[in-house]
Amino acid sequence: MYTIGRLAKKYHLSRSTLLYYDSIGLLRPSSRTDGSYRVYSEEDARRLEQICTYRAAGVRLAEIGRVLDSSENELVSVLEQRLEELNDDIERLRQQQHLIIGLLKNSELFERMGVMSKETWVSLLLASGFSEQDMHRWHVEFEHLSPEKHLRFLKFLCVPEEEIRIIRSWAGAQVGVMQSLDKT
Repeated sequence: MYTIGRLAKKYHLSRSTLLYYDSIGLLRPSSRTDGSYRVYSEEDARRLEQICTYRAAGVRLAEIGRVLDSSENELVSVLEQRLEELNDDIERLRQQQHLIIGLLKNSELFERMGVMSKETWVSLLLASGFSEQDMHRWHVEFEHLSPEKHLRFLKFLCVPEEEIRIIRSWAGAQVGVMQSLDKT
C-alpha cells in the first residue's frame, strides 16, 4: 500500500500530478484511511507505471485513459496514431533544419549536424558507382514498390515539392511502362 507521497516519489512525480490524475479519473486510489487520506494498492502502482510509460511516449492523458480501460486493439490504434504524429513532427523538424542551414548559407553544417541532404545522398550513390541511369532506375523501383515511402524519403531529403512532383511523375510513368510490358 502506498500513500500519495510515497507513490509520487516512486515514479518521480509530484503529489499534484497524482491529485490531477485522480480528478480526471485516470488514477483513483483504491481506498482512503479513516482520516480520508488516499491509499494506493500495488495494482494502482502498476496502472501508474503504465500511465508513465505512455506519457513518456507522448500519448495524451485522455487517450491513456481510453487505452487503459479498453482492449488491446485500442492500444495499437493509439500508438500507431502517435507514431504517425512523431513522423510528421520529425519531417517538419528536418525541413526546419534544412531551411536554417540554407539561411546560414553553410553547407558544411549538413555534415556537422548529421543531416542527410539530397546532395549528400546523390554523392553517396555516385561514390557507390551509381550512374545517372542507375539513379533513375532506383527511383522507378522505389516508386513501383512503395510510392508512399518514396515520397516520404524525398521529403526527408528536403527535395523541393516541384522537384518531387517531377521525379514521381517520370518514375510513375516508367512504372506504367514496366507494368504494360509485363502484361504482354
